[in-house]
Amino acid sequence: MTGKEVIARLKAAGWSLNRIHGSHHIMSKGGQAVPVPVHGARDLGAGLIAALQRQTGVKLK
Repeated sequence: MTGKEVIARLKAAGWSLNRIHGSHHIMSKGGQAVPVPVHGARDLGAGLIAALQRQTGVKLK
């Protein structure tokens, strides 16, 4: 799963793009912010996807 796919799922769950700092897209919702790295077509690691799921409460896989 790429960073762009993660961002699309987060947007569908109500998260919005707050800002972009380099290759990190900062998604926010209700005062909480989560960075999502976007490195072209490279897949994110399983541990990073699991951490994003825990932080956001959104099922990504």
